[in-house]
Amino acid sequence: MTDKTIIKTTCPRDCYDACGIAVVKSADGRLKVLGDPDHAVSRGALCGKCAIAYNGAYLDPKARLTQPMLRTGPKGSGQYREVGWDEAIAFVADGLKKIIAESGPEAIWHTHYTGTCSAIAGGFPQRFFHRLGASEVDPDSICNAAGHAALNYLYGTSSDGFDPRTAKDASCVLVWGANPSASAPHRHKFWLTETPAKVIVVDPVRHDTAAQADLHLQPYPGSDAALAYGLLHVLLTENLVDQSFIDAHTIGWSDLLPLIASADPTTTEKKTGVPAADIIAAAKLYGSGPALLWLGQGLQRQPMGGNVFRAVGLLPAVTGNFAKPGAGLLYLNGGARRGIDGDYLEASHLRRNERQTVSHMDLVALLRHRQRARALITWNINIAASNPRQAELRDALNSDGLFHLAIDLFPTDTVDHADVILPASAFLEFDDLVMSYFDLTVSAQVAAKEPIGASLPNQEIFRRLSKAMGFGEAELYEPDDVILDNLARQLGQPDFASLKRAGTVQRWAEPVLQFPDLAFSTPSGKIELASSAAEAAGYPRVPQPSVDEKPSGRKLRLLSPASRWLMNSSYHNDPKIAAKLGPEHITLHPDDAAARGLQTGAKVRVSNATASIEMIVDVAPMLPRGVALAAKSRWPKLIPGGLSVNALNPGTKSDMAESSSVHGVEVEVTAA
Repeated sequence: MTDKTIIKTTCPRDCYDACGIAVVKSADGRLKVLGDPDHAVSRGALCGKCAIAYNGAYLDPKARLTQPMLRTGPKGSGQYREVGWDEAIAFVADGLKKIIAESGPEAIWHTHYTGTCSAIAGGFPQRFFHRLGASEVDPDSICNAAGHAALNYLYGTSSDGFDPRTAKDASCVLVWGANPSASAPHRHKFWLTETPAKVIVVDPVRHDTAAQADLHLQPYPGSDAALAYGLLHVLLTENLVDQSFIDAHTIGWSDLLPLIASADPTTTEKKTGVPAADIIAAAKLYGSGPALLWLGQGLQRQPMGGNVFRAVGLLPAVTGNFAKPGAGLLYLNGGARRGIDGDYLEASHLRRNERQTVSHMDLVALLRHRQRARALITWNINIAASNPRQAELRDALNSDGLFHLAIDLFPTDTVDHADVILPASAFLEFDDLVMSYFDLTVSAQVAAKEPIGASLPNQEIFRRLSKAMGFGEAELYEPDDVILDNLARQLGQPDFASLKRAGTVQRWAEPVLQFPDLAFSTPSGKIELASSAAEAAGYPRVPQPSVDEKPSGRKLRLLSPASRWLMNSSYHNDPKIAAKLGPEHITLHPDDAAARGLQTGAKVRVSNATASIEMIVDVAPMLPRGVALAAKSRWPKLIPGGLSVNALNPGTKSDMAESSSVHGVEVEVTAA
């Protein structure tokens, strides 16, 4: 139609899908954000949550932050005055300079994560922080650091995954600890259903992906490592291991054999709750090969998450599932897998001091340490919703001794505690580059409209901060178009304009093999089934078939995975999303509900030593006994009582990388 323009762009959210988007722009400037019918992933439809939010809060000036603001009232009061960019930037620069003069740049901390996953908006700000010399809250410690550490011990990398296109050659796809129906809805709908392979799902929750699988193994949380050894036992006894591959490309096989020998299916059933017959069936399906193993982010968010990943990660190694079509494992595919130079994007050479880091699990303690943390800059993240010890963190953010700059699109709970608020532009408002962390595509993010109000892209905000700080390095002012052209060339494209015309391209025209030369970036150059590096760091030489102790008394183990209607904490502020969410619910097994005299719809108090909140009960046999389920990650200020399920997380660290073990939280559930 002549009165409409269609602009093709890409969703940059923290999701495996990286959907193609078609923005239909009317002559009067109105937008309709749809799925791109020509895109291989979205196929004309966005997932429900993005379809609502992108046509709702993201386009609504009343929902967005539109002007820089300075606090005028007490922290947390929501009292601000609008100012111009020059005044706001000067105020921030003066505050940072004062702190540097008195305490050094290390007293300035920044925290960020996946509020947007586009390349420049997510990477360029690091140039400023490197030059500033600021300290950083380890981003992955809130999400997946334990899994990265574990796979690095085993394979020397955690971000070189299989090419999903090779599923056409697989006989089995094993999805362990992921819920694509919530966190990768298009992969759930298309990729997993269109592969000719048999699909096995391992998850304590019988979610939609588990229900549609050919076989669902439902272990008690914390018993995944024991289950992995049970599968290894069957693979060995059924002669489904690849001994020639093991001999040529691994070290430590003999160290595993005694542990495998004692993990027979009957013993494993007692440890995990998974029937022995299902263990045998799953091992035979996987061992028939070639097979793909998809390791979910949630799998390692438990007390022994690193050990779990090392144990489950043994499966493709002992079956020789690498360097051939239809074989491999995937945690994620990073930018370096495609050729992105991370040092160029983030300019780490600008740093003049040693970078200091801290885990998100220690953020409350850090912010209470006034000499160590005098300033906090939050960007691409809503810590007041996503972090553990929610109530204590809110108190720490309210300290008058903490200078807090918040950069965001929306007035989140975190923004409410800031001294200075700077409005960021949404992905529909600037060009960037997007790389799925599932497949090996490269996509253009294309501006479809002007920024709302006075908002600016992240990278422009940090250019202005660099200028106000008096920094002279050229890298801090490199224009977007130059960066995009450079990144496009690193990714095999002539320039960004070519990528814009194409929309989304495969980095390689044909499916690529994982570890094609069977060389691994470990100390030995082989897959280290037994790791001296892990041993030197204080871990067992080989992963153990361990099982977490079950909660005592009437306590339940609480799982808080992704919500169907939220993207981490994003979208809760959209009224239509909030209506679909309703009040917070907790799901119980029928036997656990009956033992507490509870029925569906009952109001309950969910509590532990960290917090106590009210929820509504759903009773369903989708969980093992002794387990409760409540999806993350609502905005606390939009919930009666002002605390969400994350308030129950005490911030206990997993066994590796000081990472989150949120799926190890224990609670009591009683009638309200």
